[in-house]
Amino acid sequence: MAGRLYAGTSGFAYPSWAPTFYPEGTRADGLLPFYSAHLPACELNNTFYRHPTPERIAEWIRSTPPDFRFTVKALRTGSIRAVRTDPQGTLPWLTAPLRHFGDRLGAVLLRVPEEQQRDDDRLGEFLRRWPSELPLAMEFQHPSWIADEVLAALQKVGAVLCLTELDADPLPPTIRLTGGFLYLRLRRSDYEPAEIDAWAARLAPFLDDDRDAYVFFRHDDEGQAPMRAQALLSAVSRTSAARR
Repeated sequence: MAGRLYAGTSGFAYPSWAPTFYPEGTRADGLLPFYSAHLPACELNNTFYRHPTPERIAEWIRSTPPDFRFTVKALRTGSIRAVRTDPQGTLPWLTAPLRHFGDRLGAVLLRVPEEQQRDDDRLGEFLRRWPSELPLAMEFQHPSWIADEVLAALQKVGAVLCLTELDADPLPPTIRLTGGFLYLRLRRSDYEPAEIDAWAARLAPFLDDDRDAYVFFRHDDEGQAPMRAQALLSAVSRTSAARR
């Protein structure tokens, strides 16, 4: 399988995941080293609320192996301002800290909130201003954005449409390719083994086609999310072996 599956969870700093995932008694500074020894990627949550400092980023990098990848939820206030009103003035400030991740940055996730409906002109200006060296995934929470014109605009600059699965969704989201990798957020409150196997089967053809996939389960209180990420990694390996 040419592409790599970067499966993980949204956040890692949850002591309540012991003993389901973390060993009992794991200290706060031991959570990320343990997590990164068992999963290949993490979607950082706290970057949605505050800029990470260079010191904090360096600490995250030191705590993880070289092939581990971080995806960063872009700061909420800056994301809204960049898409809605002022990308030229906002994006340099918004993205400056993220460059400290270097090649350990898998993607930047920029969320467009549900109250912001489709605006092709604003999106076009934002995409023109986005720094091309930072891989971008966009999560549109209002359904008006899911249109051919929007997908074409993303594809033109290689930005990725983030797919999100929620409890209320009657069917899994359709995979739509607009960039060089996939970005998927599995946010349902539970996933049965058969449902994880089904996702593995959907992802396998894209991985075979030399596309990496970033897939993150919603964090929970008990530590089931990292176990589901591990189950998806195993299911994709089985699916790949069967396809070969």
